[in-house]
Amino acid sequence: MKFAAALAGLAMTFSSAVFAQDLPDLGGKEIVIVTENAYPPLQFLDKDGKAIGWEYDALAELAKRMNFKVKYENISWDAMIPAVSEGQFDMGMTGITIKDDRKEKVDFSEPYMRSEMLMIVRGDEARFTDAASFAAIPELLVSAQPGTSPFYAAIYNILDGNEENPRVVKFETFGAGLEALKTGDVDLTLSDSTAANGYVAASNGALKIIGEPLASEDFGFIFPKGSDLVAPMNAGIAALKADGTFEALNKKWFLDYKMGQ
Repeated sequence: MKFAAALAGLAMTFSSAVFAQDLPDLGGKEIVIVTENAYPPLQFLDKDGKAIGWEYDALAELAKRMNFKVKYENISWDAMIPAVSEGQFDMGMTGITIKDDRKEKVDFSEPYMRSEMLMIVRGDEARFTDAASFAAIPELLVSAQPGTSPFYAAIYNILDGNEENPRVVKFETFGAGLEALKTGDVDLTLSDSTAANGYVAASNGALKIIGEPLASEDFGFIFPKGSDLVAPMNAGIAALKADGTFEALNKKWFLDYKMGQ
């Protein structure tokens, strides 16, 4: 898969010198991390209600190597950046796109993953095949979670730039918007390739991806402004990229894991 190959390439771009360096020892410190648990395969709840995913595995490895403990809290997406900005939590994770406007409120880690924005439709969709043909049919609707990259991609990459465009049906979670697509209440859902490829692979043909990627984006962890955790986390991210750990997690969660287990 092109996506997996791109991630593998990203993981191997760091030199062996980074891999060899000693990582910071955080002395058993407890770090409170907030997430949404609604963004497979990065973080979500399995059928038994256990929180799992790529980000959980990555943080477990970072905690082991840098000697810190993790306490997880849960919050909605729209409240996450304000809560971290206000110092309610030490760190946030939920596939957060690194953007300049968000940097005014929180500090970001270095990117741990790059992804592309993709268009998801029902498997039998034949009315449109790309962004232009979707935009040309005024009765068609797209689902989106306000304030997210898919929302802005729908507005500015597909539609007319009006953030109140009624063709964008707003949902509180990505999962709710995806269910609306499956039931025919909307005609299109956008997601970065991390989630899109997983959902389509698990759908047994009920969903498919159309058109070209709308944009690429980098994901990072977020911290309160001035946090002293940014530097050690960046060192850990670089080490896990360099030694192939992230590449192994990509294979586990994007190629081997069967969504919906």
